[in-house]
Amino acid sequence: MARELKWQLISSTQLLKDKWIDVRADICKKPDGSIIEPFYVYTFPDYACAVAITKDGKIILERIYRHGLNTVTVELPGGCVDKLDASIKDAVERELLEETGYRFSNFEYLGNVSPNPTTNTNLMHMFLATGGVLDTTQVLDAEEDVETFLVTMNELIEMVKTQQFIQSMQLSCIFFALQKLGRIIIQ
Repeated sequence: MARELKWQLISSTQLLKDKWIDVRADICKKPDGSIIEPFYVYTFPDYACAVAITKDGKIILERIYRHGLNTVTVELPGGCVDKLDASIKDAVERELLEETGYRFSNFEYLGNVSPNPTTNTNLMHMFLATGGVLDTTQVLDAEEDVETFLVTMNELIEMVKTQQFIQSMQLSCIFFALQKLGRIIIQ
């Protein structure tokens, strides 16, 4: 029988809360009776991303500035799950349309990963979106300063091999999508 590992929450103090971040300091008791304090917990919204493939087989990628690392990164399209989204699928569908202008005929859920289960409460939900068609009437989200571009499947794989993606959770999404598409075989 496995021993108990879960901590007991004794108290929690809110340190910062706004639209994008919620930080608290918890006091916790471990199963052995020792106390951990403070233990900082960061609550962020869940988000979703997709390996988004157009009807003619191209993958939609983005270039976007990321201030935390002060760099422009190559990423998959996606974003936060809003409270108004009826489902996670609706969230990724909305984000793809807002950022890329494409509508997709099929969405396959690939699972979720955690950015850091030690301190963060959110998950990233991964999708494979296929059958993308550009909606020329769609007005892209003005708050998003994103440059989209298309690559072939072989170019995507080469970009992964040459470490052109820095966002680790998006690499997970690419991995699971390639597995679903039969481009990676795990035995």
